[in-house]
Amino acid sequence: MQITMMINGRRVIDDIKPDMLLLDFLRAHGCYSVKRGCETSNCGLCTVWLDGKPILSCSMLAVRCDGHAVTTLEGVEQEAHEFADYMAKQGAEQCGFCSPGLIMNVLAMKKELQQPTREEINHYLAGNLCRCTGYMGQLRAIEAYLQEKGGEQA
Repeated sequence: MQITMMINGRRVIDDIKPDMLLLDFLRAHGCYSVKRGCETSNCGLCTVWLDGKPILSCSMLAVRCDGHAVTTLEGVEQEAHEFADYMAKQGAEQCGFCSPGLIMNVLAMKKELQQPTREEINHYLAGNLCRCTGYMGQLRAIEAYLQEKGGEQA
């Protein structure tokens, strides 16, 4: 079946099988930041934005995105680099495997929440798993980033 979607501002038309996952569709079209982790919608590695809202691409059929806009880390590269600097300064960047999904959620949170508390940050990012850190460095980086780029913490 033929679908059309915008991927990072670029129109993509393709013939796909009805059961193709969005994750596989995106990787087939060069979006290698989208990663397969748990395959159970629990780790957050495959997070992308569908019409500006974060979703898990491992649990979304590509056909359901027909006519919609999908944004991956490649589509928000400048903002992603800015936040990655905060991660590095806090010693929170380890292997980097989980970073694309985490960054997509942090950038979405910045747009969605105004001056989130630590509890709100933790709730928003509950589905992002990292096997390398204890999360405290990531949390410090997120708070510093949001304080500077998205207003002061509550």
